[in-house]
Amino acid sequence: MFAIFTWLADTIAWQWLGLQPGSRFGEAVHFFIEDTTKIFTLLVVIVFAMGFLRAMIAPEKVRQLVAGKPRFVSYPLAVTLGAVTPFCSCSSVPLFIGFLEAGIPLGVTMAFLIASPMINEVAVVLLAAVLGWKVAALYVIAGMTVGIIGGLLIEVLKLEKWVEDYVWQIRMGKVAVPQADTSWKGRLAFAKREVREIVGRIWKYVFIGIAVGAILHGYVPAEWLAKQTAADNFLAVPLAALIGIPLYSNASGVIPVVESLLAKGVPVGTVLTLMMSVAAISLPEMIILRKVLKPQLIATFAGILFVAFIVVGYLFNALFA
Repeated sequence: MFAIFTWLADTIAWQWLGLQPGSRFGEAVHFFIEDTTKIFTLLVVIVFAMGFLRAMIAPEKVRQLVAGKPRFVSYPLAVTLGAVTPFCSCSSVPLFIGFLEAGIPLGVTMAFLIASPMINEVAVVLLAAVLGWKVAALYVIAGMTVGIIGGLLIEVLKLEKWVEDYVWQIRMGKVAVPQADTSWKGRLAFAKREVREIVGRIWKYVFIGIAVGAILHGYVPAEWLAKQTAADNFLAVPLAALIGIPLYSNASGVIPVVESLLAKGVPVGTVLTLMMSVAAISLPEMIILRKVLKPQLIATFAGILFVAFIVVGYLFNALFA
């Protein structure tokens, strides 16, 4: 299915540019060309298709689905909806307020907010296309598990006092939530806007990720990198979680790095930890959440995720040892 991108990279790198197969620079350039054409083609197609389908799903419908459900239903439902309805950051605050106003517990609300940026449908399809459905499925399972556990911990700790006071006073009707046009014309227009908005927002991070992946692929010795990040290196997983925090991107942008790291022999758990950290504990996400959460809850939220990602990393490294 993706042989055309390999052929294109072969043609440009080996024939047009005259680079030598097996050389460090040649392999780096080949990786960059192949991943750039493949990922951006998939990105446009997937974003358009998902945007067309998502035009039927309004944030208000998500709120109504979760409201009034018992805990053993609401938590799995919240992370599932967070995975398949990853609204843009501008919708995070109205959704958060609407969830709480509807009587949905804070823990369930936070579980939704954890899953939404982590389990991005674009990233999952890209991950499957690049590394296979097995790795993609593991990533989804890990993300949903972290969402449920994180939400449960926040509920058990009873951290409602660290939600901004105005949130408890505002009503959903006073919060501007975009309404979807479910006609064919409206859905096509929405899908086009999604492509412009999402690709326009993340293209530079995807380029950076591909460039980093190309450098790793062409210049970093596989034996050295595998040794530094081996499953028996206790500090490798926490280091991956730490590295991911300031490396603001999204799950889609970090996939080329993930691809290159796995090809170099870095354990699956360590790579998944890095990917989750980049996707869910980014500085912009914390800044947005600051509108509704006090610093104490943001710090607790980030801390829980940080520890959870490390545990996931160790677990998967052990499973795939």
